Amino acid sequence: MIEELLPSGAVAEDTFTDATDDPASVLFPEEADRIARAVPRRQREYATVRVCARRALGRLGYAPVPLLSSKRGAPQWPDGVVGSMTHCQGYRAAVVARAGDLASVGIDAEPNGPLPEGVLDTIALPSEKEWIAALSAARPAVHWDRLLFSAKESVFKTWYPLTGLELDFDEAELTVDPVAGTFAARLLVPGPVVEGRRLDGFAGRWTVGNGLVVTAIALPLAPAPDEERGEEAYAHSPSGA
Repeated sequence: MIEELLPSGAVAEDTFTDATDDPASVLFPEEADRIARAVPRRQREYATVRVCARRALGRLGYAPVPLLSSKRGAPQWPDGVVGSMTHCQGYRAAVVARAGDLASVGIDAEPNGPLPEGVLDTIALPSEKEWIAALSAARPAVHWDRLLFSAKESVFKTWYPLTGLELDFDEAELTVDPVAGTFAARLLVPGPVVEGRRLDGFAGRWTVGNGLVVTAIALPLAPAPDEERGEEAYAHSPSGA
């Protein structure tokens, strides 16, 4: 499902079922230690998304290695690799690419259902609430508040490896094209510098299906001139792996 949102330089693996009922059997010892005290559901999703990631890395020619996370939850990839993971109820996915092909990548999947009460006020700017209301009236089959959350997660997952800094929900303003299946994120704080160019936004793609909302950003190393502005760039956001 995620692969349809990504360019050819990115390698994706996803699944709608867990790889095993025995997570320790597919994890490296140091990974198993990190998750030993978690509830069984969390252990299974943690293990399965790493199975996906190692399969994707294998398609790039990398041997299986432990994939630990930083304190912020960002996966620590082998040298020369950029990537992203996501998991939600009924879906796990990982995407990797060579650092020579993409500057960063961020993916996120969420259930296509309404956000819990009060969450929208925490994550949405006034302009975003306006388009959510309009699109919700026109196309109620898509939960646009959840799409916003997912896209902002993909934005953060793209941002964080480039900066090592937090990015609050109100520090990126998103717009969505409901026909093209794209979205744009305008950064409201100084953006990362990629190949000597400071970026003021990302651009991404989204899709809905199988009860899910899925978003992705694949940030090229050298954006084309018409992609320099945030409203014309591709973007996507994060969830902890």
